[in-house]
Amino acid sequence: MRVRSFRLSDYSLISGLLQEALSELCYKETMQAFAKQLSWDGELVLVAEDQGELVGMVIGTIDDNKGYYYRLAVAPGHRRKGIGKALIEGMKQRFIQRKVNRILVTVDHHNEMVLPVYESVGYSPSDFTRSANRLSIVKKASM
Repeated sequence: MRVRSFRLSDYSLISGLLQEALSELCYKETMQAFAKQLSWDGELVLVAEDQGELVGMVIGTIDDNKGYYYRLAVAPGHRRKGIGKALIEGMKQRFIQRKVNRILVTVDHHNEMVLPVYESVGYSPSDFTRSANRLSIVKKASM
């Protein structure tokens, strides 16, 4: 398994993975944030590849010089194999390279169940923020 930067050619496969891994409402919200993050900084979108198959992805973003994990998704048939941890570590390295002041895990009702994965790699409840709706990649454009 290898973690790498997202490529445009991955789009339809990642869209399918997200649709399979997330609820319908979470999928819609995530796809909007995903598109916005890609337009701003595609290097903060990582995918996990296993034997040529895309099996996971993480979307990160930077707001006010803080790095945020926005969404982590692993294909249902590939969970509990360390893929989520590898994606988290890969994004952490990107945040460190960008010299962010702090790294936080964005929490919303869609990702409560994956918080133990973040805790298993060293994040604590003090690193969790429930301000997902305030992130720039989530805010609706003003008219």
